[in-house]
Parts: sequence; structure tokens; C-alpha cells
Amino acid sequence: MPRTGGRAPNAAAPRALAPQRRADAGRVHGMLWRRRTVWLPTLWGALLMLALAAAAAMALGLVAYDLLAPSAPARGRDGGGARTLVVEGFMSPAELDQVIVTLRVARYERVLTTGGPIEQWPGVASWPSFAERAASYLRLNGTNETNGVNGLPVIALPAPASARDRTYLSALMVRAWAQHAGVALEAVDLYSVGVHARRSRLLYRMALGDAVEVGVLAAQPSDYDGRHWWTSSEAAKATLGEALGLAWTQCCFWPEPPGGSDSGHGAAPTVPSP
Repeated sequence: MPRTGGRAPNAAAPRALAPQRRADAGRVHGMLWRRRTVWLPTLWGALLMLALAAAAAMALGLVAYDLLAPSAPARGRDGGGARTLVVEGFMSPAELDQVIVTLRVARYERVLTTGGPIEQWPGVASWPSFAERAASYLRLNGTNETNGVNGLPVIALPAPASARDRTYLSALMVRAWAQHAGVALEAVDLYSVGVHARRSRLLYRMALGDAVEVGVLAAQPSDYDGRHWWTSSEAAKATLGEALGLAWTQCCFWPEPPGGSDSGHGAAPTVPSP
């Protein structure tokens, strides 16, 4: 008689459980993964997409300066334009000369210059801040007959030292000056340089609020050709840096609304009278 071992009756048990285990594994797999059809470009399709991307990048590069350096003065509620001109004080003399030319024909009532401290070199005389240096230059060159500024008051608003958000801090100085001086800023024009203009206008809008119309004027850079920025390393650095800075400001910079403390951006300035 054939003998039956002690494990023979259970030999079919693992085979019987195998389909169940596969079914359980399939359910777990279905919870984590799904099969999809993916369309991939052919070689010619990839080359076409690469050519289109290159053409788009080239077109964007050609208009980058116009996008980043707009000139759009404020209209004002009465249509007569802004009465206050804010000048970013880091400008070179040649760029400030462009400001003086504008002041000769515009209808401004006052000029505010902004900017933080200038790094002092031992044994070398220097202005304490960009705001004061620009104000001095405008006053000095506004006294001659060639570059007259129509006797407009030029008020320096130096900002405290800061390692970040310096343009926004300068805008806070303008806001604090207006509050202390009792000047209603319904519209202002901001004079900046080249590709820095669009981001500066955005930061001033954030600081001054929706009630203040912020126009912008962009001086031509004195040390490079902004419209052909790809021909100079300095121009390329400025253009690409400002493009990235503008994108970061729009997506990641969240200051307190006007009227907030903005305690992280320095103390309130010592405000001169208008």
C-alpha cells in the first residue's frame, strides 16, 4: 500500500492561497500606481519644440529691456500728473542729469531723494547716504541756467542701513515723510534706472497702498546699453538679476499692508519739513 506522509493533506494549501495573495497585492498596487499612456516626441518633434523654445526666448530677450524698464508717469486724479517726484539716489551723475532735464518741463511741486548709507572708506570724504548725495547734486546743478529745476524743493530721505529689501525700505521712508509732513500723496512718479524700474514701482505700490497711484520713469543706464544687454556682462547680470528679482517679489515677498508696523524694515526716519 502507498504510504501517505504526514504533510501530504496540506500540500495544496499554498497553491490555493496563491491567487488570493496575488489579488491582495494587486489591490495594494492599484492604490499606489496607475498605468497611463505617455506620448513622447519623436526626434523631429523634439527638435521642433527646441526651436520654438529658442525662438520664444530670443523674442523675450529682445523686449526684456522694455518690459523691465517702463516709462509710464502717473496721470493723477485731475489728469495733470503727479506732484511729487521720487528719485532713487544711487544714480550716477549722468543719470541724475536726465532727472534734471525732466524737472525742467514737468509740473512737480517737490522732489524726494531716497537711499541708504554709503559705505565709508577711511580717510576719504563721502556723503553719508545716497539720498543726501543725490539731493546735493540736484540742488547744485539746478542753480545754473542750463539745468535749472525751477526752484523746486529737494528733500533727502535717507534710509537706515539694511541688508535686504532696501528699495521697499526707501518706499517706507517716503510713506513716513508724507504722514509726518501732512502731504497727501494721491500720485507720485518714481525715477529709477533701466531694468530696476519695474521692480521698484512694484515695491513702492506695496508700500504706499492702492490709494496712491505710482508712475515710473526709467533713466537710460550710463554704463551699458540696456537694449542690447546680451552684449555686456554687466548688462546681462543686471537684466537677468532684475528679472529673477521681479519674479521673486511677485510670488514670495509679503510685506505688511500700509499702516502696519513693518518692524523688520528699520526705524522711522527723521523727517524734514516739506
